[in-house]
Amino acid sequence: MTKDLDTVLTALYVHVDDHVAQTHSRRPGRPKKLTDAELICLAVAQVLLGFPSQHHWLRFCFARLGTLFPYLPHQPGYNKRINAAGPLIAATIEQLAAQVSATSDQFRFIDATPIPCGTSVPTVKRSALAGFANYGYCTALSRWYWGVKLYLITTAHGMPIAWCLADPKIGEREVAAELIGHAHDRAMLPPDCTLIGDKGLAGKEFHRMAALEGVHFVRPDRKGEPHRSGNLGGIRQLIESVYDTCKGQLSLEAHGARTRAGLFARTAQRLLALAAAIWHNLTTNAPTSRSLTAYDH
Repeated sequence: MTKDLDTVLTALYVHVDDHVAQTHSRRPGRPKKLTDAELICLAVAQVLLGFPSQHHWLRFCFARLGTLFPYLPHQPGYNKRINAAGPLIAATIEQLAAQVSATSDQFRFIDATPIPCGTSVPTVKRSALAGFANYGYCTALSRWYWGVKLYLITTAHGMPIAWCLADPKIGEREVAAELIGHAHDRAMLPPDCTLIGDKGLAGKEFHRMAALEGVHFVRPDRKGEPHRSGNLGGIRQLIESVYDTCKGQLSLEAHGARTRAGLFARTAQRLLALAAAIWHNLTTNAPTSRSLTAYDH
């Protein structure tokens, strides 16, 4: 198999149509002109080709990709379909992750990153995200933001296996513990799993909760405490580079969502594009599993 956008979309279409879309019962009414599998491929192509705006993306599709899809919706219809497809997109990520991550290695990485959802007081007051999004402080960038936090567990290849969005005012340890439990319940953590996280997850209670799920948690040493694992700077760069890919190449911070369903679906859309690229690279034995270069043009 070759490593290009057409090939990865074809492989993704077949996988979604065979293993994911069939498990979601069809809603009553006329059959959709754009199938769920086609919608997933359209959403992934939008992100990989660098079109944060749905308007710009659909104009490009009508001009260049009309021959590949029997039907292309207009922007309002496409936006509604994407927002409603959040659970389907999340299920596709889980399916791809299960194929390549179940026995790949025993290491998993966990971290959180802010996703801004507004930059002005009027936006904060009238946004439909009010009550879910909140003010938080990003230590890495030394700035305040209004939005949510993305919590992500990945493999050593960078494949996302579990994720969630949370209010930044909720404690990181509480959210991370719930996410670890979810990944364990979905059999996404290997036996004797070693989970590497940030020093913000320090605490005996968190270590105890992780151990109950069969997870050995490792974090960088805090200043002034006895030496345990060192600073883990080189290892921790892996998940930091995953976030950098999501924000730099996959336009995570330019999601443009205005509702909870839209924010969930558009975040999942970015993570699915990353997962599809890694899944295809591992399947084709590409030298670099997380490279998107072959699919961004």
